[in-house]
Amino acid sequence: MAVRSRRSRRYGSSRRGGGGRLLAALLGAAVAGGAAYLALWPVPLAPVAWQAPQFGGYTGPHATNRQLANLQALSLGGATGPEHLATGPDGALYAAVHDGRILRLDPAGGLPQEVAVTGGRVLGFAFDADGRMIAADALRGLVAIAANGAVTPLLTQVGPGDPLIYANSVTVAADGTVYFTASSDRFDPARVGGTFEASVLDILEQSATGRVLAYTPTDGKVRVVAQGLSFANGIALSADGTRLLVAETGRYRIWSIDMQADAVNVSTALPDSAAARVLLDNLPGYPDNLMRGRDGRTWVGLIKPRNPLLDRLSALPEVRAALLRLPRSLWPVPKPYGHVFAFDANGTVTQDLQDPTGAYPDTSGATENGNRLYIHSLTADRVGWVALP
Repeated sequence: MAVRSRRSRRYGSSRRGGGGRLLAALLGAAVAGGAAYLALWPVPLAPVAWQAPQFGGYTGPHATNRQLANLQALSLGGATGPEHLATGPDGALYAAVHDGRILRLDPAGGLPQEVAVTGGRVLGFAFDADGRMIAADALRGLVAIAANGAVTPLLTQVGPGDPLIYANSVTVAADGTVYFTASSDRFDPARVGGTFEASVLDILEQSATGRVLAYTPTDGKVRVVAQGLSFANGIALSADGTRLLVAETGRYRIWSIDMQADAVNVSTALPDSAAARVLLDNLPGYPDNLMRGRDGRTWVGLIKPRNPLLDRLSALPEVRAALLRLPRSLWPVPKPYGHVFAFDANGTVTQDLQDPTGAYPDTSGATENGNRLYIHSLTADRVGWVALP
């Protein structure tokens, strides 16, 4: 009996040791498999190394404040995402919303009036001398919208074999030339799940394929004004009407670009180049829409604050690719933070409005209308406004 008992104990110990080794092997295989997945699983982008500027925090002209908190609101009648707001020739405020409609808003707070439906997603628009709305539709290209709501395609190709895949923002010069941004040549919102997904992929990749384009309605010709932008976004005319102000969302800056420039590559332009120079740099968030206001000022919305982790990963493209292999809930999405500000012709910040709580989400721009400043949003179910500072 004693002998059998010792054998039994030795046999049981052997079984336990074998089980431990098996468990360790399984864990090792799981870790190896997970590492291989994070390193090798195909992702729809090829990240490029760059060097994000060191963020100094909310200081100086962007010192933390709460001037954007407790906004008043206008109804969208059930719509969401007033990404772009602009004043029409009739003095009314118009909004482009997520479902492809253009709405005329009621400043008294009543239900908005549907003006047009493009069938895509308008991200920016402006009015020409004839009162037509010229709209950049990320899914349909450049379109014109008449007063009766009729939508006419203007441009879907930049040139042979060069489709316009992510039209974003528009401004119209005094001579009728339409200047607009094409955010990316790499990621088509219609193919990757929408405008937000396409913007995330483009900014993570940093291949800088964004462009500024000029379209002449009289002859239908298109000219590349500037290229090499990391997600080209908002666009506006300078106060004197001689230059273009362009938001480069992916690199936290705003450019001043000569309207007559010919395919200038901003990634290689000298800092003091007459063709393209940086007007504001190292912003505390991602700049979106640019809107001209009174007294020579221009408003910009920062749709999200900067994320310190993403800044640290700017020079590590392989790690940025690995982020896409994680569940979306683990992506380093920046926290909500409401922020718009105004700057003058010299790039000096003159007004700065913030809400650190981000109660009104994704502040993509600001438009002056009457004595109010209306705040754009990528996702809100209302239009926020505050009395002009």
